[in-house]
Amino acid sequence: MSKIRVYELAKELEITSKDLISLLMEEFGIEVKNHMSVIENEDAELIKELIDEKGKNNDENEAKTIVDEYEELVSEEINKQVKKSKNKNKRGTRKPLDSEEDGSNMSDNTEEEVVIEIGNTITVKDLAEKLNKPNAEVIKALIFSGVMAALNQEVDFETAEKVAEKFEVSLVLKEEEIGKLEEVDIEEDVQAEKRPPIVTVMGHVDHGKTSLLDAIRKAKVTEREAGGITQHIGAYTVEVNKEKITFLDTPGHEAFTAMRARGAQITDVVILVVAADDGIMPQTKEAINHCKAANVPMVVAINKMDKPTANPDRVKQELSDHGLVPEEWGGDTICVPVSARSEEGIDTLLEMVLLTSEMLELKANPSRKSKGTVIEAKLDKGRGPVATLLVQNGTLNVGDAILVGNTYGRIRAMFDDKGKKIKSAGPSIPVEILGLSEVPAAGDRFNEVKDEKTARTMAETRKDKDKEKYLQSSHRVSLEDLYSQIQEGKIKELGVIVKADVQGSVEAIRQSLEKLSTDTVKVRVLHGAVGAITETDISLAAASNAIVIGFNVRPDGNAVSLAEKEEVDIKTYRVIYDAIEDIKSAMIGMLEPDYKEVVLGKAQIRQTYKISSLGTIAGCYIIEGKITRNSDIRIIRDGIVIFESKLASLKRFKDDVKEVNTGYECGLSVEKFNDIKEGDIIEAYTMEEIKKDKL
Repeated sequence: MSKIRVYELAKELEITSKDLISLLMEEFGIEVKNHMSVIENEDAELIKELIDEKGKNNDENEAKTIVDEYEELVSEEINKQVKKSKNKNKRGTRKPLDSEEDGSNMSDNTEEEVVIEIGNTITVKDLAEKLNKPNAEVIKALIFSGVMAALNQEVDFETAEKVAEKFEVSLVLKEEEIGKLEEVDIEEDVQAEKRPPIVTVMGHVDHGKTSLLDAIRKAKVTEREAGGITQHIGAYTVEVNKEKITFLDTPGHEAFTAMRARGAQITDVVILVVAADDGIMPQTKEAINHCKAANVPMVVAINKMDKPTANPDRVKQELSDHGLVPEEWGGDTICVPVSARSEEGIDTLLEMVLLTSEMLELKANPSRKSKGTVIEAKLDKGRGPVATLLVQNGTLNVGDAILVGNTYGRIRAMFDDKGKKIKSAGPSIPVEILGLSEVPAAGDRFNEVKDEKTARTMAETRKDKDKEKYLQSSHRVSLEDLYSQIQEGKIKELGVIVKADVQGSVEAIRQSLEKLSTDTVKVRVLHGAVGAITETDISLAAASNAIVIGFNVRPDGNAVSLAEKEEVDIKTYRVIYDAIEDIKSAMIGMLEPDYKEVVLGKAQIRQTYKISSLGTIAGCYIIEGKITRNSDIRIIRDGIVIFESKLASLKRFKDDVKEVNTGYECGLSVEKFNDIKEGDIIEAYTMEEIKKDKL
């Protein structure tokens, strides 16, 4: 018996897939998962008949409604004419005098108290204008209040209030416009219209992300870039079946996560590119985990189908292992075989993207003030600060004043993705703009405001607020304060990123941690992989407010610096049981952080010498901090801890020494371990007791 997909039937009936799904489930009791589900042809014919009948009834009802409306209009017009004739007859009556009207208004005005709204600060000149008083009188009032201020100097609200009282005027602190900017709910906006989807292309290096985009938009981007690798974030709009799609071509999931960390969830759909001859690679796994953490729907493009070694079934199997079951195997992940070179399957891929976006019901209101996100920004020698913006709601025009993060400006010029000058851009359209005062950061939100002065004031206020936030303590989750955050209701889900020396340990830790979930807090492993803790792991942790657990691995230097900056909690263990117990204790508030590890320094082994009576001696160079004779040490090879011990000896030339500092060479030997190799890192550390405050 032949079958038909839901989206194909929806296209025939000229209705949306979502409406058809609700019709199938409510009126026919047919269970369907999504627009890719299949139904029997018999059911499809019944639905067609039902919709035809409804159409006829609707036509009849519509005709009847039109007649009724016409009759109502006629009766309303007759009533109006009757009222007019009555009013003509009454027009001889006395009319109130102008003086009487004015007198009543005057008495009302004298009773009303004058109230003026101002911000936290105001210049003396602006205050005089608001109070409608000469500048000299306001300065005089300020002097009597004990404040010496020139015409263009700013005074705070309290000082301005004292001056206003002398002129019998009340001042009110204006509600901050900054908070108001973010509060437009698109769902409740009656003027919201359908907008194009914003699609990010992600995947492993050299799996053909940019080549796929080239095939879609017929423009060779890779030829202009070094080594054929995407060096920057670009945004491109293409038209498919009279509908637009905006593509973000990123250099990897780092940018995707960096934007999410700044609160800019701009992607609607992700195209995950997987090479048919390569399968799931480490960066593909990371991309999958980043998309899951962001809760963004994925369409998988199985690329390089033109290669003789292509094996799409193997890719589907690997996707299933990562929780992405293809829809033809009974899951809900759309997989489309494509070839960027021969352009095979491109139309199908775009159709699936449009279908996925249709289910999301993406809307925006083009007639309101614009807002959106900065995709990238740079300082150009000739043009000054240049920013690529993605409009998410409203319409952006040349000449508009905008507030962008902590900076501001008036748009002097605007260019589309092809470099052409344009005057306006609607929702989901990327544009490059000139006219900002400074270079904003990628992921900063922008909002259109009434004028440049307002934008400048608000940008300065934001800068001050950011300084205050920076000085205040962070609310990042850590094991030490996990229980208190759970009690305060700040944490409902504990995100964990697991890095280990072998895959077996990753899976063991993942399963053990997820079993710790309670009714109050769910423990969720966002990402697990083999190898050292890297910057990417810290970025994901920062974006998801998660902690990082390392088992037999160490963070690299860049990861440590970023973790300190982002205040991400990193915990390293040698025993799985200790990691599980620490998180369990933290969740019930029993964790006692009595000791903390302090890394003293790192030395790199440059040469090894085998001496029969002493074992292996390592010739080292201190690359960071210092190495002390009595410190504990760990030997790290390719980011993985292979042994922990103490130093058996530490020498400079022939002399025994207590410590060796950065930039010096030394010789050392490790207790009970001789399998040291060139390139290994010796990390020295001590365990310090945390002093608790005495009661």
